[in-house]
Amino acid sequence: MRKEDCFYLGKVVSKYSFKGELLVKLDTDEPDIYENMESVFVSIGNNLIPFFIDRCRLHKSALLRIDFEEVKDEPTADKMIGAELYLPLEMLPPLTGDKFYFHEVIGFTLMDEVHGDIGIIKAVNDSASQELFEAEKDGKELLIPITDDIIKKVDRQNKQIHVKTPEGLVELYLT
Repeated sequence: MRKEDCFYLGKVVSKYSFKGELLVKLDTDEPDIYENMESVFVSIGNNLIPFFIDRCRLHKSALLRIDFEEVKDEPTADKMIGAELYLPLEMLPPLTGDKFYFHEVIGFTLMDEVHGDIGIIKAVNDSASQELFEAEKDGKELLIPITDDIIKKVDRQNKQIHVKTPEGLVELYLT
């Protein structure tokens, strides 16, 4: 399995018991949907290794307490701390309406209320405090903030995101 075919689920943050149980901080708004997993991929080195789960359950809000088949003692659990967990993309719960996963809108066209087609989304930059669409139009790059005020509609059928950009933003890039 390749990381490109998976989504980041969370990270092992600590041991829970001397029997090798681990606590995972989940990167999700709905941790309860991951309570009954049978396996996950663990990033070790540059590889994703499948790990099978004996038992997993929620532990205090967004933490998941996992008992892996392969981890039954403290020394093995110590080696797992900091490891990232992944699941295949097809296991993501479907989103509807104007909610979307960043990977799913790559290739969508940004349609501005004033300017019409302002470019194709090439990437999403989520490394700064403000998440941005990185779009391209006629060889020029545009950076459009991802906010509820700007995004007006997600049209999955036509692969478009309708936006209302702040005055002057599009002209800054395209003139």
